[in-house]
Amino acid sequence: MKRWILIALLAVVVLGTAFWGYQEHQEKNAILIQAENNYQRAFHNLAYHIDLLHDQIGTALAMNSDKRLSPQMVDIWRITSEASSDVGQLPLALLPFNKTEEFLSQVGDFTYQTAVRNLDDSPLTDEETEKLKQLYNQSAEIEQELRKVQHIALEENLRWMDVQVALATEGDKGDNTVIDGLKTVEKKVEGFSEANAEPSIMGTSTKDHEYKYLEGSKKISENEALKISKDILKVKDPSKINLSETGKGADVPVYTATYVNGDQRGFVDITKQGGNPITLLKNRPVDKKKISLNEGMENATKYMKQLGFEDMVLFQSSQYDNIGSFTYLYSQDGVRVYSDTIEVKVALDNGEILGLTSQNYMKNHRERKIPKPKISNTEAKEMVNPNVNIQEEFLAIIDNDLGEEVLAYEFLGVNGDDTYRIFINALDGKEEKVEKLGGSEMNYAIN
Repeated sequence: MKRWILIALLAVVVLGTAFWGYQEHQEKNAILIQAENNYQRAFHNLAYHIDLLHDQIGTALAMNSDKRLSPQMVDIWRITSEASSDVGQLPLALLPFNKTEEFLSQVGDFTYQTAVRNLDDSPLTDEETEKLKQLYNQSAEIEQELRKVQHIALEENLRWMDVQVALATEGDKGDNTVIDGLKTVEKKVEGFSEANAEPSIMGTSTKDHEYKYLEGSKKISENEALKISKDILKVKDPSKINLSETGKGADVPVYTATYVNGDQRGFVDITKQGGNPITLLKNRPVDKKKISLNEGMENATKYMKQLGFEDMVLFQSSQYDNIGSFTYLYSQDGVRVYSDTIEVKVALDNGEILGLTSQNYMKNHRERKIPKPKISNTEAKEMVNPNVNIQEEFLAIIDNDLGEEVLAYEFLGVNGDDTYRIFINALDGKEEKVEKLGGSEMNYAIN
């Protein structure tokens, strides 16, 4: 009897120890996964912020208004601060990355000093403009090298925890693609000449979420929302759809329909008032590309018309992982309205609609009283930096820095190898905005 009791006790101890070991292993794995996710996020944020830094410096070079330049410099200063924070979150304690941090610090110092001074009384000198061009070229080199590291890391599914182990155990002898790539970045920066110069103050505008488009629309029931969701998600069996609704305090009351079917899943938000799809996302494996980006655009345009969105013009299109992304603007009497946007995503393996975002359209759409321009197209062109070669032009309604809608001439122009979108106020000739357009993967519509 005593023997059986002893065996039972030993069994309990063994099982308890095994459970404790398993639990400890699970907790350790959870910590490692969390650390890996944090490192991944920090690196991809760094790559994004360096991309953005390069674009924003280029935008500053294309500006012809000191009033606009000052806020632009503040924005660049903010981006350098965020990029520096990203570097600080990477496991690089054993790998010198101080030259890159020093470069970011120099860009931040230059832009901040320029921002806080009165550029009307003391505009950029020729030397400072040259310095800005130098920073633009240098940030392009860093951007290119980081993109290489990012591409290889994603392609080969490399882990930052492996980088940390390699740094700790092998030092400079480690054969690690990420480490080699970061060393290349550091060497590039080391070759840059030191920067000394000056920088801007930026206000962010906010706009109330009015959703006037929904005013007067009939409220739909849960059953109606389920039917609309079933049609949009193309789910044959409605029992596979889970329907919920937003609580109080939401910007706009919606029904949210979700479904999971094997490796396919999706959700759609339907406004309670009017039954309009405000967000749609389908997630499934997308196979090899079989239709062109242009054919995908035709599907997206047709889909929007089916949903009742009229007078929409293609603004831009891009492709990523065999998925086409298309952004449309509302056009009223030939004037492009930038706040009334809809984005549609299309699978390029079979043309299926995978995503829709119409929130901005729902928030802002209404028929507007558009004033007549007080300056001519020719006069507006004279306000553009003479170094920019204008290639296309439109009339548009945009939000200024105060969140007010203004009528503007929109010019697409080229300066060197870069393309810019420049907005000149059609009433007073003020330079409202200058935007640097994306890379070669971005295709901008011509109407």
